[in-house]
Amino acid sequence: MGNQWNSDSIPAQSGRVALVTGGNSGLGFHTSRGLAAKGAHVLLASRSIQRGAQAAEAIRRQLPQAKLTVVELDLADLASVQRCAETVHDGWERLDILVNNAGVLAFTRQETAQGFEQQFGVNHLGHFALTGQLLPLLLRTADSRVVSVSSLAHRSGRLNFNDLQGERSFSSSGAYAQSKMANLLFAFELQRRLSRIDATTRSVAAHPGLSATNIVRSGAKGGWSTAAVLISRVLAQSAEQGALPQLFAATAPAVNGGDYIGPDGWLGMRGYPQKTRAQASAYDEKIARQLWQTSVALTGEAYRLFEE
Repeated sequence: MGNQWNSDSIPAQSGRVALVTGGNSGLGFHTSRGLAAKGAHVLLASRSIQRGAQAAEAIRRQLPQAKLTVVELDLADLASVQRCAETVHDGWERLDILVNNAGVLAFTRQETAQGFEQQFGVNHLGHFALTGQLLPLLLRTADSRVVSVSSLAHRSGRLNFNDLQGERSFSSSGAYAQSKMANLLFAFELQRRLSRIDATTRSVAAHPGLSATNIVRSGAKGGWSTAAVLISRVLAQSAEQGALPQLFAATAPAVNGGDYIGPDGWLGMRGYPQKTRAQASAYDEKIARQLWQTSVALTGEAYRLFEE
């Protein structure tokens, strides 16, 4: 964008409530800190209450006035997703920002509590269910936003509806790319549905470029080639810089529903936030509707507010 938008550029967030999934580390930690620094009350959602509390304490050491609440959320278990949503509904009357940030890269095929392939289950289905359960609160909050965090990996992502769970054939990179394409298909379809009911809630997508997160670091022990790991370490920007696109998506006044935000540098791998475009297939409405219907069937989250 040329103006080097950074965390200091975030508008005042006092009085606003934000939930960040995976808020205890990496991109989620820096997103939580950035929002808290501007006065938001951040619900730091973590699979581990202990790790969440440690992250909250680390933020408070830098920002003594930070408003933080740790909530337990295991996206690999739909029962945990429901408990988290109930906690939020019981404790807060508004939700201004939902950042669907948490993600997993699995190098062997693993399953969630409900038997979904882990990457598809955590990265897409868990967030699909959480967003649906929090949607009534989001819709009651004027100008709220849902930010779905995707990845450059979506460019090779294909939705295999005949084998979404990788039971017949599994590729770690293929399953991850599929889940990241699903994030975008969901984000853009959610915006289409919000527009049809004239909601002020905006659905926005973002990606961090190539950032030094736990996913990148895990490659060294997950089977990536030594060359690939070394290249990622040389080219990767910090997690703090990588969090800027999702912070921009969550707070910048210029953001519209359906926007996709990523770094402005070479191939979108690093830099400062700008509006960009996803692969053309991410905007395919037919595939998005099929994914939506499949996700409803798998999770039981029907999004009844959108029923015609």
